Amino acid sequence: MEEYKKKKILCVGLVCLDIINVVEKYPEEDTDSRCLSQRWQRGGNASNSCTVLSLLGASCAFMGSLSSGYVADFIMADFSRRDVDVSAVVLQVEGQTPSACCVVCPASGSRTVILSDTNLPDVNAEDFSKVDLHQFKWIHWEGRNAAQQVQMIQQVEVFNRPLPPQERITLSLEIEKTREPLYQLFPHGDLVFVSKDVARHFGFQSAGAALKGLYSRVKQGAVLVCAWAEEGADALGPDGVVLHSDAFPPETLVDTLGAGDTFNSAVIYTLSNGGSLQDALTFGCRVAGRKCGFHGYDGIAEMSAL
Repeated sequence: MEEYKKKKILCVGLVCLDIINVVEKYPEEDTDSRCLSQRWQRGGNASNSCTVLSLLGASCAFMGSLSSGYVADFIMADFSRRDVDVSAVVLQVEGQTPSACCVVCPASGSRTVILSDTNLPDVNAEDFSKVDLHQFKWIHWEGRNAAQQVQMIQQVEVFNRPLPPQERITLSLEIEKTREPLYQLFPHGDLVFVSKDVARHFGFQSAGAALKGLYSRVKQGAVLVCAWAEEGADALGPDGVVLHSDAFPPETLVDTLGAGDTFNSAVIYTLSNGGSLQDALTFGCRVAGRKCGFHGYDGIAEMSAL
């Protein structure tokens, strides 16, 4: 069992270059303005999740696509700096590494993202079949090319079948965007994160209502989690009890970019270490709240001791 605990958490999804502009106020259209600061940062949901998991003390790996060039060099160097295993990264021969222009406005707490992610192929089931699953205890998918991701999950289910329950790989999914093809992912995770945007798309006005309304979509025994920004987050498991954690806002709101990825990672970190669902929910809200109080992610490392 001790050997199982030492295994890695794999995150599958997007990595991109974030060019982050911090502004005093959100700029009006067709005007010139100066930013307070600008920085390059490795971004993408699954990529951010790896950053947070590593800072919390987890051994983790990333799987996603890159196109060779100076942007990819920057990204790979930053993965190395964070001690994230990149052996499953796929270098594509076509397309460009995605980039995002991010406008962060601390005064309003907003973060506006314009993503250029058009022509780089996502990793697929064939790429995934080359990965050695024995090294992982948990695999998390950021919902993207859902049909291929379902096939990846099926590969893990075949791998898990002969193993005793305590040695099986746990599967988690994030359904963040309101895109119909992503909804086929609902029944394939042991843990499913559904976003506030998706919940509202289905007509729900609170996390608790969304969990009750969407729980029939997940597989038997699964856990469904929904974070609702400043209202905290809720979780619903097979016992039918809705758990809740309040939010933990920072004294001063600085940077909400990546707060959702931070929440997901802190929940996964807690559960992968044997913590309860309530503890995971509360820790997720606590770490995400703390992250909103500073730029980037470095301050998260101190949270691993909590």
